[in-house]
Amino acid sequence: MGNQLDRITHLNYSELPTGDPSGLEKDELRVGVAYFFSDEEEEVDDRTPSDCGFTKDHSPAEEGPFSVSEVEYSAFCAQECIFSKLRENEDLNVYSAKTLLTMCKPGDLLELVATAQAPHWAIYEQDDQVIHLHKGEIRKDSLLEISSGRHGRIVNNRYRYRPLPPDLVMQNAAGHLGLSSEEICWTNSESFAAWCRFGKREFKAGGEAHSAEQQYFLKVHLSSSGVHTLVFRSLEDMIRERRRVDASGILKELSLVNGGKE
Repeated sequence: MGNQLDRITHLNYSELPTGDPSGLEKDELRVGVAYFFSDEEEEVDDRTPSDCGFTKDHSPAEEGPFSVSEVEYSAFCAQECIFSKLRENEDLNVYSAKTLLTMCKPGDLLELVATAQAPHWAIYEQDDQVIHLHKGEIRKDSLLEISSGRHGRIVNNRYRYRPLPPDLVMQNAAGHLGLSSEEICWTNSESFAAWCRFGKREFKAGGEAHSAEQQYFLKVHLSSSGVHTLVFRSLEDMIRERRRVDASGILKELSLVNGGKE
C-alpha cells in the first residue's frame, strides 16, 4: 500500500462535487477525484495461468463459465447511461479462449481479463482470428495465442451506444491493419475495439471538444466502501482511468485517503 500511496502523492488531481447523474441518490453527494495519466502501455504479455489469477481449480484449459473478482462500474454522460458492468444486470462469467471461440460471430467485441491487469479488447474476425491494438500496432492474431492463459467473454452490450452492422465493424477493424503508433489515434485496445464496433469519434484521443456542459460520470462500485463517483471531461479520460483502476487498484487507495464510504 505504501508504494501506491507514494504514487498518489505525486498525482495532479482535482476534487469535484459529484453525485449520481440519474438523480436517484440526491442525499449521497460526495467528492469525486478526476485525475489523468499519460498514454498507457498495452497489456497483452506472456503470462502463466497462475499469473492471471486462476487457481488450479480454474485453469485456462477448462471450459467455464467461471466467476472472477472484479470492480464493477456504470457510467453516464449527462442523464444517459453509456456503459454498464454490473453483475446484477449482466452475466460477467468468463470462459476459456477455446470455449469463447465457439460463441463468437464476426464483429463481436471481446474482452480478455486477468487479475491486476487492464482487460484486453479485440474484434473477432473469424477462424480464431482477432484484430486488436497491441503495443502500438493494429494487428491480426490468433485468439488462442493472445489469450496467454486469460479467460474472456463477449461484451457487445457493455457500451450502450447503437452498434454498427457487423460488416462495417469488420471494415473499420481491417481497414486499420498494419498502422503503428505514429499513425493511430487510440491509446488502448478497448478504445480501438469499441470505436470499430460503434464508430463514435469520442473513442479516439482528442476526438471530442471539451465543454463545461459535457461531463462523464463514472460510478465505481466497491463492495467494501460503497459507490464512488468520478467526473471526467472526455470519454477517453474516463476509459483510461477505469482501466488504470482495473490494473492497479489505485482507486481503492484513494478512497481511503479521501474519507471512505458514501
